[in-house]
Amino acid sequence: MTTAQQPASALRAGQTRNLVLATLAFAITFWAWNLIAPLGVFYASPGEMDLNASQKSILIAVPILVGSLGRIVVGVLTPRFGGRVMFTALLLLSVPFVILVAVAGELKSYPLMIVIGFFLGIAGTSFAAGIPFLNNWYEPARRGFATGVFGAGMGGTALSAFFTPRFKEWFGYFPTHIIIAGALIVVAAICWAGMRDAPTWTPNTEPPMPKLVDALKLPITWQMAFLYAAAFGGFVAFSTYLPTYLNDVYDMTDLKSAGARTAGFAVAAVIARPLGGVLSDRFGPRLITAISCGGAALLALWMITKPAMPWYAGVDFILMAVMMGMGAGSVFAWVAVASPPARVGAVTGLVGAAGGLGGFFPPLLMGATYDDADHSYTIGLTLLVVFAAAACLFTVFGIRQHDND
Repeated sequence: MTTAQQPASALRAGQTRNLVLATLAFAITFWAWNLIAPLGVFYASPGEMDLNASQKSILIAVPILVGSLGRIVVGVLTPRFGGRVMFTALLLLSVPFVILVAVAGELKSYPLMIVIGFFLGIAGTSFAAGIPFLNNWYEPARRGFATGVFGAGMGGTALSAFFTPRFKEWFGYFPTHIIIAGALIVVAAICWAGMRDAPTWTPNTEPPMPKLVDALKLPITWQMAFLYAAAFGGFVAFSTYLPTYLNDVYDMTDLKSAGARTAGFAVAAVIARPLGGVLSDRFGPRLITAISCGGAALLALWMITKPAMPWYAGVDFILMAVMMGMGAGSVFAWVAVASPPARVGAVTGLVGAAGGLGGFFPPLLMGATYDDADHSYTIGLTLLVVFAAAACLFTVFGIRQHDND
């Protein structure tokens, strides 16, 4: 076997294992990142922290902030230290803050919960480690598939929405957080033992700031940041705020019922994300992104009418999840093929941060614009319609045609 054939053979042999492990790590860190939101109604209740709509939205949104901005740092560090080191470190760094969330909840301290929730955002940065890690494992023609499958790890939000309220009921509030912390430690050990960086990977020892500056000079960075803020940001906002939305609009006070519906939303997005990557490989990411953003705008219009539960509202939420998941997959398929290979880590971090920030502001806007008398979020949803429609038009008309899109 020739030297050229050996790396190719080694790549094929390790692709599936490393894709599975990266997706597993992404899923469990996203569960940890989304630990507060499924219990938001519980924290807000009079017997606990007695929060109003704005306070609830801040509590839910705060972990998103660090999970967003921290992706810039992780996106730069991953090409230097490799995915194996970064995933293991992020898993272990998340453990103490998961436990401290439980402490803050037991003390019924809203200020402490805000502070700890801020640092819990570290768990949400893992996405930025996966894209450069998998880009080294997969050839350009299959990167849409790889990033789409990896992106399905955002299903950790579905796991959290469905199981966190049930774990609280089955095992108790504090033990639930200990279980998640233990899961993070176990997955960290699995990643350290089984994950490997691609044979073609070599540490990038360039200073980080010039890489970020160079990435910021690329039009693709700003273009994809805007689109990812619309697609993934919308997913994050809905998957974290949906239990509160269902309680406020449809008077759904049962945490398990709200969690099950939120999990259904997240699962639909998870299934759609790799589909978005695969369809982008076949038809081009421009078309798939435009369809997803345009579809989200139309579905948000329907949502303003408060369609009846369970069927009409359920269909609206599920289709919205499909659009956002598919769009998130197509945008990062676009990033994978259009970014310079030496800058893909920095571009990934910046675009991933934009996506997270896209999920940070909507809960705050929803809380600030909630109409308590009418039990509606008309203003917030109208802003979503405008933003998604603008993203659709920008995708079609605002990005210069490239040979690879």
